[in-house]
Amino acid sequence: MDESNIPIDINIGKLQDWLVSRRHVNKEWQKNVIAVREKINNAIQDMPAHQDIAALLSGSYINYFHCQKIIEILKETEADTKNLFGRYGSQRMKDWLDVVKSYEKENLYLAEAAQMLVRNINYEIPSLKKQIVKEEQLQVEYEKKNADHLKNEASMKSEFLAQCRQLGIQGDKIKRELVERLKELPEIYEDIGKSLKPIQPGIDLYSAFTKYALGDKAPEVLPLLQFVVNHGNVTVYEWSYGEPPLAVEPDPVHIELDDEDGAGDKIDFGDGGGIDFGSVDAPADIDFGVGDTGEIDWGNIDSAPAIDLDLSSDLAAVALEESGIVVESAGVAGGTARGRDALTLLDNPSTRNQIIDQLVELESFLKMRLYETSTDTQSFSLFQQLPTESPDALAAMLATAQASAARLTATNHLHNVKHSPRYVDMLTEQLKQKLVVCDKLAGLAARAIQQREAAIARAHSLRPEVSALIARTRTLQEQIEADISKKYKGRPVNIIGGVKFL
Repeated sequence: MDESNIPIDINIGKLQDWLVSRRHVNKEWQKNVIAVREKINNAIQDMPAHQDIAALLSGSYINYFHCQKIIEILKETEADTKNLFGRYGSQRMKDWLDVVKSYEKENLYLAEAAQMLVRNINYEIPSLKKQIVKEEQLQVEYEKKNADHLKNEASMKSEFLAQCRQLGIQGDKIKRELVERLKELPEIYEDIGKSLKPIQPGIDLYSAFTKYALGDKAPEVLPLLQFVVNHGNVTVYEWSYGEPPLAVEPDPVHIELDDEDGAGDKIDFGDGGGIDFGSVDAPADIDFGVGDTGEIDWGNIDSAPAIDLDLSSDLAAVALEESGIVVESAGVAGGTARGRDALTLLDNPSTRNQIIDQLVELESFLKMRLYETSTDTQSFSLFQQLPTESPDALAAMLATAQASAARLTATNHLHNVKHSPRYVDMLTEQLKQKLVVCDKLAGLAARAIQQREAAIARAHSLRPEVSALIARTRTLQEQIEADISKKYKGRPVNIIGGVKFL
C-alpha cells in the first residue's frame, strides 16, 4: 500500500500534544505569540477601505490564515507601490508581511490555530448551544408562569365575584353598595320570618318529646323560635312586653363612605324621630270646667256615685262622662320602642343568635330522630310509646329547618355591616385586597410574557452566531488539516472529534 495514501488521524483532544511531540511547534510557543499579536494590533490601525478586509476584521479572531488573505487583498490595493524588483513600498504591506513571517517562525501559526480549534470545539460552540437551550427552557418556564398567574388571577376574580354575589353587590363601589343593601334588610328579615312557619311540626314533635321525657318539669322548648313562627319578625319590644309599640325610635346608623365611594358622604338610616303607629288627634285645649274665679267646682262629692276604673285589660279606656276625659291603661300599653327594643328579633344581635341556636337545636333533634327511625335503634328509643313520624316526614322537617338556618346565616355579612362600622371597613378592605391581588397577578403574567419574548429574542440572536462560529471553525479545521498534510507529503489528515461531530 502506498504510504502517501495512509491517513493520519489525530484526536481533537490530543492535537496540541501531537504537534509538540512531532516537533512541529515549540512547547513554549505561547510566550512567542504575544509579540505577533502586538504586531497585528498595530497593523490593523492602518488599513485601506476594502469590503473583504472589513469582513475579515469584524467578528472573528485574526489568525495566520486571515493574515494571508489580507496580504492577497493588499496586493491589489497596494499594487501601485510595487517596484521593479517585485517589492512593495507600502508600509501596510511591509507590516503584514512581517506578521506572516513572525507567524511562520517555529510554526507559531499552527500552534495558535490548533489552540483556537480546540477552544471553539470544546468550549465556545458548546457554550453558545447551552445558552440557546437555556433560553428555550426559560421560554417554557415563562410560558408556564404566565399560565399559572392567569389561572390564579381567574381563581381570585372568581372568588371576588362569588363573594359579591353572596353579598348581593356588583363590586364596583363596594362600600357604598354594601350600605345600600342595608335598606333591603327589613324586607329580607320579613320574608325569613314568614318562611319559618313550615317548621312548626318539627317544633311540636320536639315539644312532645320533651314533655314525654321530663313530664311536668319539661320547660317550654324553643320559646323565641316559636314566637317568631307564630307572630313573625316583630320588634324586641313586642317580644318583651307582649304587645306592639305605638312608636318605634331605632338608633340611627351612621356609616362614613370613602372618597372613592362617595366623596366622604355619610349615610344615616335613622330619621332622628319616632315612627308613630297610633297617633291620636286631641284638641289643643281641654275645658275642665274652671270658672272665672279660678276655682274648681267639685260638686257634692259625698253624694256622687262611685266609679269603678278597671285598668287590667291592654289599651282599655274608661270614659268619664262627667269630665269628658279618656284614661288609657297603665303599664307598657301605648309605649315607644327605643334602642335595642326597636330592632326586630332577627335584627337584634342577641335575639338573632338565640334564634340561630334554637334552629341548630331543632336541627340536631331532627337528625337524631331521623337516625333512630332509619336504624334498628328504634326499639331502644324514648319514642316507643309516642306516635312516630315517617322517615320522609322527618327528612322534610330537617330540610326545612336547615333551609331556614341557611337563609338566616346568609345575612350575616349585612347584619354585621349594619351593627359594626369596623366590620364594613374590614369587609370592604378584604374585597379590595382580592382585586389588588388580581392586578398583581395580571402584572406578573404580563411580565412573564415579556420575559418569554426576551428569551426568544436572545435565542434567535444566538443561533446565527453559532452557525457562523461553526462555519469559521470548519474552515479553520480544513486549513489545519491541509497544512499538516503538506508536512507529510500530502498524506490525508483527519482530525477526529472535530467540527463534523457538532
